[in-house]
Amino acid sequence: MVFAIIAYRPAIAAVTRPDPRLFDAALVARGANLARLGNCVSCHQAAGGRPYAGGYPIKTPFGTVYGSNITPDPVTGIGEWSPAAFNRAMREGVGRDGSHLYPAFPYTHYANVTDSDLGALYAFLMTRPAVRAVPPANTMIPPLGFRPLLAGWKLLFLRPQPIASDPRQSAAWNRGRYIGETLAHCTACHSPRGLLQQEKRGAEAYDGGWSGGWYAPAINARSPAVRAWTVDRLDAYFRTGLSTAHAAAAGPMGPVTYNLARAAPADDARAGDLLRVADARRASRARRAAAARSSGAGIAAASGWRPTVRRRLRGMP
Repeated sequence: MVFAIIAYRPAIAAVTRPDPRLFDAALVARGANLARLGNCVSCHQAAGGRPYAGGYPIKTPFGTVYGSNITPDPVTGIGEWSPAAFNRAMREGVGRDGSHLYPAFPYTHYANVTDSDLGALYAFLMTRPAVRAVPPANTMIPPLGFRPLLAGWKLLFLRPQPIASDPRQSAAWNRGRYIGETLAHCTACHSPRGLLQQEKRGAEAYDGGWSGGWYAPAINARSPAVRAWTVDRLDAYFRTGLSTAHAAAAGPMGPVTYNLARAAPADDARAGDLLRVADARRASRARRAAAARSSGAGIAAASGWRPTVRRRLRGMP
């Protein structure tokens, strides 16, 4: 009974699909840019399917989740969703009907998206062509097809923490951090995961992880890159999917660079300031390592070094 109370989420009343002409064009354009930064279409478009109509298979250790239809079709999409229903899905992982959403949809990151950006995304999606399409049913191992169980996962791992600006850093640095840790959800692939597929954050953020059969390498101080990434190199990589000093964007990283190449240049450049976020983490680790060495903890323990099996690398080696 207690768990039922915890898991219960009420449905939000359906609305008539808003007239696309009523949305401000500048707001829609901003939403389009945010959708590119978030790579939304990659998980919400099946091979050969229509954009945002869903059907893309996301394979997890617990089964396969299919991207939902997020076009404004009132029957199979989100056409009857109000802004409140959309915001709840993004921040709490709960559908308009009250059902819990699988965390393959990275609401653990979207929970920190600003109200303004959520409004722009809503405007963009509600002005897309409505496509009537029903994605395949998810195939989860028992009993994980019972969605109320996800409420327990959220109690353990959905803990939104507002991303406050760091006054010691530039506006570009803070914007880069915001993009990378919310809409772009970089750590969703570039961080290790625990037994229940929760992201390991904190000191292990950006340490590298597996995604869809590809290894997303560390993009912090533990990066295996022989040559250091610079903001200019990363910007070129985001724009072309290629780096003469590193490699080509492969596997799931390919669509990411495809969408980033079409994002507003200013935001794409600010995403490059994620390197400065990594630099800050690197400096913090260096301080901790020095302290550990001085206390006799040993070089290996201080550096956190461990052997890495070289398999197929996702994107940025």
